[in-house]
Amino acid sequence: MKISPEVLPRIIQAVADVIEKNAEEVTQLDQAIGDGDHVVNLQRGLHALQGQSAEIGQLDWTAALQKIGMTLMSTVGGASGSLYGTLFVTMSKSLRGQTVDLPAFAAAFTQGVESVKLRGRAEAGEKTMLDVLIPVAQSLQAAATPPPSFKDVLAGITGAAETGVEATRNMVATKGRASFLGERSLGHIDAGAKTAQLMISAIADVIASSAAPT
Repeated sequence: MKISPEVLPRIIQAVADVIEKNAEEVTQLDQAIGDGDHVVNLQRGLHALQGQSAEIGQLDWTAALQKIGMTLMSTVGGASGSLYGTLFVTMSKSLRGQTVDLPAFAAAFTQGVESVKLRGRAEAGEKTMLDVLIPVAQSLQAAATPPPSFKDVLAGITGAAETGVEATRNMVATKGRASFLGERSLGHIDAGAKTAQLMISAIADVIASSAAPT
């Protein structure tokens, strides 16, 4: 399975659209246990990517992911910019000189998630975006060998993301501002996990609708 970087402008637009559509809901989640500025920070980076999307779509995967990562690092406020920037820059390095097929992408995404864990000093179960990113990485790795149908791969990662974000509802936050609430963070979905799930689902939808993926 191979996808051209030419799909990236559509992906960037879809991600920006889904965050805009759900901005009020996510902000309410963030206000309940966080600083309330997660969506605004994320949108700043997405707007920057929208302005560069035509250029990004003409790059190879390594250069495109590097540019996305560096843009997010420099434009998204809060922890999200550093973490998402780290994810994409690590993926870029992992894919350098490789054919970008499903096994290579799965390995690169997994390495990216490992870098996010190190940067954020966090693990699964701590009520963060990693509670979505880690199961998605595991789903990709499981799908890589032997590769199932393209449709099944996308269904697997969207399902993993949805399960992961819902799981944060019953977690006690141990990272970020929410950690100060202790047990009072129970019963709330993590805003960072929610936006991660929304973006992953939007990306999967764009890829599913792309012409003749191979």
